Amino acid sequence: MIRHPYHMVTVSPWPIMASIAAFTITTGGVLYMHRYVSGGITLLYGLIFLIFILILWWRDVIREATFEGMHTSVIVRGLRIGVLLFILSESCFLFLFFGLIFIVV
Repeated sequence: MIRHPYHMVTVSPWPIMASIAAFTITTGGVLYMHRYVSGGITLLYGLIFLIFILILWWRDVIREATFEGMHTSVIVRGLRIGVLLFILSESCFLFLFFGLIFIVV
């Protein structure tokens, strides 16, 4: 077994389950907006399903980080840099969006 500071991600069922929940939310939203009888219930089930999936997904991530020790210092540093880059890109998008509004209007 080769030892390295990187974490090889295990196979997880949560991404496909989250996409199914997102599809259910979308379908339920469309049915609700077109006033179908079961549209609101479908939308609600999709939201509950997605919240449940996210709770289980984060439970697995926390378990990998704390109990299994998969998140080494290299992994934590990469996660921090990723979050900082995400925040930076979102703030750039926000400034661009409001700048275009002020220029156009």
